[in-house]
Amino acid sequence: AGLTHIDTANYHPFAPNGFRGIHQGAAIVFFAYIGFDAISTAAEETKNPQRNLPIGILGGLAVCTVIYVIVGAVLTGMVKYTELAVADPLAKALQTAGFARIGGLVALGAAVSMTAVLLVFQYGQPRIFFAMARDGLLPAWAAKVHKKHRIPHVTTLITGVLVALAGLIGDAGETYDLTNIGTLFAFALVCIGVLVLRYKEPERPRPFRVPFAWPVCVLGAAACVFVMQGLPPQAWKRFGIWLAIGLAIYFLYGVRHSRVRRMATGTSP
Repeated sequence: AGLTHIDTANYHPFAPNGFRGIHQGAAIVFFAYIGFDAISTAAEETKNPQRNLPIGILGGLAVCTVIYVIVGAVLTGMVKYTELAVADPLAKALQTAGFARIGGLVALGAAVSMTAVLLVFQYGQPRIFFAMARDGLLPAWAAKVHKKHRIPHVTTLITGVLVALAGLIGDAGETYDLTNIGTLFAFALVCIGVLVLRYKEPERPRPFRVPFAWPVCVLGAAACVFVMQGLPPQAWKRFGIWLAIGLAIYFLYGVRHSRVRRMATGTSP
């Protein structure tokens, strides 16, 4: 529908805020790419994860990136970019072009898809807590599995309650920024960690092996830090507070209970 109402004049100027605007926009839109890593938390519940997880993550990432680019190009061609600073830019652009019914349909789809995305996050986070508790970084009750449903039900309930409470009082924009900076930092740590483990534990079994580790890991970490720099100062301040809380939990509890650390150092519980 949008392709029939593109006005090429809307593409000029193509980058009105220069590279700085592109940089900050990349930092904000990164939120749209976070759900792909949640697939990896289902590794233990996947048939043939060595084959299926990379296909699921990379395939989904490629398809959605193409869709994002096409939608972005059509959207900014339909209306001037200054008119898209609203909560539902897709519906707004379609309604402006005279597609009121299609705009309403897209708005409904957005509400459904946002719910689905939240469910993906709710699926991944309890399993991260489960893995941490199994190692000893969190108390043992966080690693309990339901006898019938075989899921980490305790962390699932806790995550749901905390997210619901935060949703009542949290500002959407600030929540996105904090989520982006935290996830980018985690991705940078993963890149560095893969490289460090290649040299500290070269004999470790590696079902998933990163090709060209040096350039991939170094460039991946650098890209994450670069995108983080596009986020506002407020996000950095709040990220610092949450990082301090996480480090306090680790050094006060996790470092003394970590099973992996005890096996590496040969110390007893």
